[in-house]
Amino acid sequence: MTDAPSIDPAEVAKFSAMAAEWWDPAGKFAPLHKFNPVRLGFIRDTACGRFGRQGLKPFQGLSLLDIGCGGGLLSEPMARLGFEVLGADASEKNVMTAAAHAATSGVEIDYRVATAESLAEEGCAFDIVLNMEVIEHVADLPGYLGACAALVKPGGLMFVATLNKTLKSLALAKVAAEYVLRWLPPGTHDWSRFVEPARLHAMLEEAGLKVLTTQGVAFDPLVWNWRLSGDTDVNYMMVAGK
Repeated sequence: MTDAPSIDPAEVAKFSAMAAEWWDPAGKFAPLHKFNPVRLGFIRDTACGRFGRQGLKPFQGLSLLDIGCGGGLLSEPMARLGFEVLGADASEKNVMTAAAHAATSGVEIDYRVATAESLAEEGCAFDIVLNMEVIEHVADLPGYLGACAALVKPGGLMFVATLNKTLKSLALAKVAAEYVLRWLPPGTHDWSRFVEPARLHAMLEEAGLKVLTTQGVAFDPLVWNWRLSGDTDVNYMMVAGK
């Protein structure tokens, strides 16, 4: 399903071609596997604070949309924390990969080939909307964020993770990551589509959400891992509520 205005068919095709590698921690999505623990912890802790939850499965009875879910690297751990999860992606190959892995893992998740616009038209709404590493691949960003904001229930949250548009991000997230260290296939990102926090903040507020937190994430070469940071020059996450 690639007929929504925000969908860029070339971006969908690019990630569809890599779909079989989503769950290979040493494959083309290895950086996301490395990145996953820090973003999962941030989502869990922020949502626990918002909804006053705790325990091993703190989010039972709450719904979550993982838009642009890819192979399900976030959908599965969110389901294990108790959320009723819908994983949606414009790529049928991604959805098939995610559904097959969930079935093998014994995790109950509803996966669908769908866009934010199509779900908003259906009147869907969720307590949490995850919008992680998606917006830098979107054609019509204001329209897309407007559709995503419509999917957040009153009192709910949307998490957005993306890349800042700075010379530092050009050097590290584009040139170094794709061409020097070969962490990502060349052409994975288009630096011209990276989004400054101030611009994202304004678009989320325009879409009817209130921005609550902006959190930087940095790679620490000393321990070869990601950590939360005050530095938003390259990677950052933004949380907005309704």
